Amino acid sequence: MAVDELQAIIQRCQILEEADFKGEDFNLFLVAGQKCLEDGYAAQLLEVIQNEKNKVIIKNMGWNLISPLVRCIFMYKQEDDKRELCLRILDQLAQLCGPKELFVGLLEQIEQASGDQVCQTVMLLLQPLQTVLLKLQNRKAYSVGLSLAMIMNQLTLLPVPYTKQQIQEDKLGLCQCCNAVVDFAKPFVNEVVKNMEKSSEYNDMELKEELLKFCMKSLKYPLLTAQLEQLEGIEEHPFRHFATEIIDILWNIRELIPLVFLHHKGKSPPWEDQEFADIERKNSADSLACLSYLMFVQHFGIECFPMVFSPSYLLLCNMTHIEVLLKRKEESMLSKGLDLFESSLLRMEDNSLLHDYLEFRDFINVPQDLVKIMTLCPMVHLRKKSLSILQLFIDKFDTEGKYTLFRCLLKTSNHAGVEGYIIKNIKDQIHLSLTKEYGNFWFTGHHLISLLDLVLSLPEGAETDLLQNSDRIMASLNLLRYLVIKDCESDNQTGVWTTLTKIEQNFLKPLRVGLNMSKAHYEAEIKKKKENRKEAHSSNTVCSVTVSGEKMPAMTTGMQLQVLHSALFTFDLIESVLARVEELIEVKIKAVMDEN
Repeated sequence: MAVDELQAIIQRCQILEEADFKGEDFNLFLVAGQKCLEDGYAAQLLEVIQNEKNKVIIKNMGWNLISPLVRCIFMYKQEDDKRELCLRILDQLAQLCGPKELFVGLLEQIEQASGDQVCQTVMLLLQPLQTVLLKLQNRKAYSVGLSLAMIMNQLTLLPVPYTKQQIQEDKLGLCQCCNAVVDFAKPFVNEVVKNMEKSSEYNDMELKEELLKFCMKSLKYPLLTAQLEQLEGIEEHPFRHFATEIIDILWNIRELIPLVFLHHKGKSPPWEDQEFADIERKNSADSLACLSYLMFVQHFGIECFPMVFSPSYLLLCNMTHIEVLLKRKEESMLSKGLDLFESSLLRMEDNSLLHDYLEFRDFINVPQDLVKIMTLCPMVHLRKKSLSILQLFIDKFDTEGKYTLFRCLLKTSNHAGVEGYIIKNIKDQIHLSLTKEYGNFWFTGHHLISLLDLVLSLPEGAETDLLQNSDRIMASLNLLRYLVIKDCESDNQTGVWTTLTKIEQNFLKPLRVGLNMSKAHYEAEIKKKKENRKEAHSSNTVCSVTVSGEKMPAMTTGMQLQVLHSALFTFDLIESVLARVEELIEVKIKAVMDEN
């Protein structure tokens, strides 16, 4: 019988000194204890553990029972009395076993957990693990750090609930587990706070550094991925609660403000391998970006924030974090980056951001990242939001800043739609310059002529793909039409009349030639398709189209004709505006000649 075997080994060990315990004794104790648990004799095992005479035996050997004990706890249902007995045994082992050995045994169980048992195992062992860590005297900070790192490494393998339904269901228990881990860490936070209060020159930084590492990991996972907006129907959002707790820890250990402003991240290990150093740097950047989002968008810990910084300085501080987030592909991170950028810009007044800020690399990179989202992101709501934020960013700069930004985006966007949008903005700035009482020399005169050289040109002359560049071409023609109408040759405030010959040579004439060539080509294609239509219809011929390496649905001859007619309509539209511009120029020149 299992209980008899256990009693036999106990009686044998009771007469031995602690130093005389052998490996065989440990094995026999483990086998007998495991058998008691598996055969349903948990009550008898609990009596043995609670017996004062067995105190030394349990202290040395009890930690071996952790593995079979955890298995049995998961085997029994929640309301089973035997499960309750197993939980009491676990509590007793935490009180009686040697802390070093039990610490190793508990971490082994957490490390070995997988799948849907990860959170269950962590939740089960947090309390005994905390009890053991509080008992440790030597290398306590290292052990706390190792525990938190092990727990977080296991949790990061799990998907983060994102939708309202997923958060409410919390199938794997991640939401509940994250908040339990914070409670686990609180005694150690209190210890650091207490020591800092005792002495302003708190030198024992190890425990503080381990807690800082835990907070940084928590910011990257799960908070960077989590949905943190307040959700209707969820009274206490678990991840918002977790975020509040992490911010509180950072504030209590006096690291919140240094992290936000100084980009300080504690002591980084001196990696010899550059690959590990790069991973450490990337993880830190993700965590700091999430921290800025929590503070400046969700306003966690904002009451601790010193209200002495200008909006432009805060934008400068946040641009690094915004760039980190906008380079990601995941919706949760992209949306956080856009929200942080928007929030930083909304604090500023229009035309208040100095052009000097464009000397910072981030102020050039971030609008380019916005353009990529606008043109490449598969999520429509993020594309629309990035466009509105780009306009907001433009509006905040002074006129020289707008001018410099326009030049940069025209050269780097490589997208006709974006270029057309920028040209429309240039037109708006020219209009402001011409209608204000005082002139703005950045959008008139020689500065504007330099900008028009970029705008009023075709990338490949007459051979430019007019269909692909139609947005840019239409915007350029509309701008030129506006300049010819608004700026008289006698005034020539914009300088457009001085450079008209160059515009005709580089833009209008190649465009006219390109239009004639394109229309002739497409008309020939339409004629060819119509001639072959009967044959194509009888044989059900279809045309396959490949876009970005992906095969699109097959096109019938009728669909092909529709596309070709649509292209012709675009060319007709461009041609009508071009004709109007040429007519206006001719009328204005003739009027001046008549006047002379």
